[in-house]
Amino acid sequence: MISSHAVVESSEIGANTRIQEFAVIRAGAKIGANVVIHPHVVIGDGVEIGDGVEIFPGAVIGKEPKGAGALSRTPVFERLVRIGNNSSIGPHAVIYYDVRIGENSLIGDGASIREQCTIGNKTVIGRQVTINYNVRIGNSVKIMDNSWMAGNMDIRDGAFISGGVFTSNDNEIGKHGYSDAHVLGPIIEEGAMIGVGAKLLPNIVIGKNAVVGAGSVVTKSVEAETVVMGVPAKFVRKIS
Repeated sequence: MISSHAVVESSEIGANTRIQEFAVIRAGAKIGANVVIHPHVVIGDGVEIGDGVEIFPGAVIGKEPKGAGALSRTPVFERLVRIGNNSSIGPHAVIYYDVRIGENSLIGDGASIREQCTIGNKTVIGRQVTINYNVRIGNSVKIMDNSWMAGNMDIRDGAFISGGVFTSNDNEIGKHGYSDAHVLGPIIEEGAMIGVGAKLLPNIVIGKNAVVGAGSVVTKSVEAETVVMGVPAKFVRKIS
């Protein structure tokens, strides 16, 4: 079940797992049973893949964050990735070290998930979505294609984020350097829905079951079970 053209250094490979040609599995990786690893996948040391996971061509799991002297912060991470049972990792997705992904979750084609992120069960991360550092994503969340989630965000169970949504985490745009005290992304509470193309500014709360209209620019917190829309977003009505 392992191609002769694959590089498999790990001895911890579960039963009925298929590793196809030109995949690279480093020595410290642990691969569960009934896993399918497609061509040109790279899995680093310290990566743990659960049972029944499928990883599509070109995905990289266990990328080390590099500041290259250009970042305002120094990346902090643990050399560990855990991917839960029956999840799916799309082609050319890049998952950095220090990421935990739950069971039955889908990571779309070309998605990027940075260090210190957690993703719950039955969650969808769409194609070309960027999840920046230290983002906490709950269960049954959906983040649709081409959205960008800023560092230091909290997205809670059942939230829905449509395509092309952008968030930010620094009102000073780097003027005072990096600090966890002021570089804070939005909090999106349980069941909230964010319309296509909306923009969410730093350090605001989108309340439980609230709805943000398509194309809105949200500059301040939104109360639970309300609808807002516009530029800037304003209260429209309560949700009965």
